[in-house]
Amino acid sequence: MKLPALHIGGLTARLPIVQGGMGVGISLSGLASAVAETGGIGIISGVQIGFREPDFEKDPVAANLRAIGTELQKAREKSPHGIIGFNFMSVMNHYGLYVREAVRCGADLIVSGAGLPFSLPELTKGSSTKIVPIVSSARACKLIVSKWLRQGRLPDAVVVEGPLAGGHLGFKYQDMTDSTFPPLEDCVAEVRDYLQTVEQAHSVRIPIIAGGGIASHADVCRMLALGASGVQVGTRFVATEECDACPEFKQTYLNARREDIRIIKSPVGLAARAISTPFLQRVEADHLPPARCYGCMEACSPATTKYCISRALFDAANDGSGLIFCGAGAAELHELTTVPRLMDELAGNPQATKSNFAS
Repeated sequence: MKLPALHIGGLTARLPIVQGGMGVGISLSGLASAVAETGGIGIISGVQIGFREPDFEKDPVAANLRAIGTELQKAREKSPHGIIGFNFMSVMNHYGLYVREAVRCGADLIVSGAGLPFSLPELTKGSSTKIVPIVSSARACKLIVSKWLRQGRLPDAVVVEGPLAGGHLGFKYQDMTDSTFPPLEDCVAEVRDYLQTVEQAHSVRIPIIAGGGIASHADVCRMLALGASGVQVGTRFVATEECDACPEFKQTYLNARREDIRIIKSPVGLAARAISTPFLQRVEADHLPPARCYGCMEACSPATTKYCISRALFDAANDGSGLIFCGAGAAELHELTTVPRLMDELAGNPQATKSNFAS
């Protein structure tokens, strides 16, 4: 099947493939620009994006603001005509500051989840930046659309993220551990049915981007057949040469077995999917009080948290020793590939080389 283009507002991606935002430091300018240059939509993770800046420990907010512009500029240099955006968790402290800076720097779109991004229309008002919430249910989508309509705005697209995604998940911890969650197909169907009523009422088109467990051309085709206009892929992009993670982080993916993929409760109180590494085993057995608090989000209390999630993610990105988030299919990855080869494979192009993914 030849894949259609993906239209989000005035933006048109040749391939309907959106690279998922992965923080901290996993999807920065290197990965995002490579995806954008090959016809998809590249997403830079804005979560603690300045963690490698020399003054981050002293002033993390200033370092993050500076890094937003720096990473976007580097991505533009590598892909001057590609579509490049940012992903920001709506529960982040200083969320408004970071979104406004990304808009000021010229981000094509803002993708936002991990909570309900009610303020996104106001933060992007007067700009051409597209706004795309991440939801896992029609209920969450309804809440966002209702709130945004009061601000005179509708989503330019909606990412529907299912239970097989990596990192923080939009499902209850108990449902994830008991496997009582709905499949992505059901999530897409219920959001599609709701958005059709919105589209009819307002004479607009709001494309759905399905994410979580998308790993092959067949997966892409299945989501498009269900009414999605595109897909979001995260985990498979980690095992690429262009991914911004360190070699040790990527090797952990390649070494992971199915029994190593775990559902955890992160320090911010959300269910998440990660690889069972020595770090994760240690923090589940003991309490590692933070040496300092980076003030990344209010949901985490330094006095009670088992460990600092920011520090754990910094360490993972730098040398693979910290908290390594992943999607459900991480254990099926066996070797590194490149972004162009992976994009060809997902698009079903005959010139695609042998997959590094075992289905």
